[in-house]
Amino acid sequence: MVILNIETSTNCCSVAITIDGDVVAMAANLDGANHASELPVYIEQVLKKAKENDWKLDAVALSQGPGSYTGLRIGCSMAKGLCYGLNIPLIPVDTLQVIAAAALAKSGEKIPQDAMLCPLLDARRMEVYTSIYTHECVRVKDVEAKIVDEGSWSEELAKGQLYLMGNGAEKCKGVVTSTNAIFIDGIVPEAQYMGKLAEKGELLDVKSLAYYEPFYLKEFVAAPSHIKGLESK
Repeated sequence: MVILNIETSTNCCSVAITIDGDVVAMAANLDGANHASELPVYIEQVLKKAKENDWKLDAVALSQGPGSYTGLRIGCSMAKGLCYGLNIPLIPVDTLQVIAAAALAKSGEKIPQDAMLCPLLDARRMEVYTSIYTHECVRVKDVEAKIVDEGSWSEELAKGQLYLMGNGAEKCKGVVTSTNAIFIDGIVPEAQYMGKLAEKGELLDVKSLAYYEPFYLKEFVAAPSHIKGLESK
């Protein structure tokens, strides 16, 4: 399959075209949070390359969350628009699974086959979005919003090594002190790691898109306004 992959769940913005899971074109900014202006440009860049090489898209894959509410909405809007315009299906991909796949791609040889992976997304204060995955990126625990404390993941850590990664991992250092907790730095969800996951994902046809929403996990709560006249009553 020729798939356009879109990832906007954090302050990183990336797109990639994959053919049968292999990356053939990509564009990304891993250091900013300007998805509304960057994403259309990146999509145009990779679609231009697709046209030059006569790659006809079979589907659009979207990193569906959990993650940044605004980032997810921007990515979802673009993905749905492309699917409607091109009359192709959407493939939702678990964002935490993308992080696990990124960790394996970058550090796979260092991670034992029997180790468990724990991707973490920052969810304010000492809370993270997280789940547990096997070395094959199979999820074995429901996604949850978890408050990090000294007892977090005690059951998993008692059984063996647990690899923690993602932008929520930093707040766990110094709190989760088990010698079985191994932190992998520098891992972010990127579109280039979505292709192989998308190949195995569920295809949502155009008729289903009207009812599709990203996986926010928690409801969005707006911060109190500090603009005079717009304060919360």
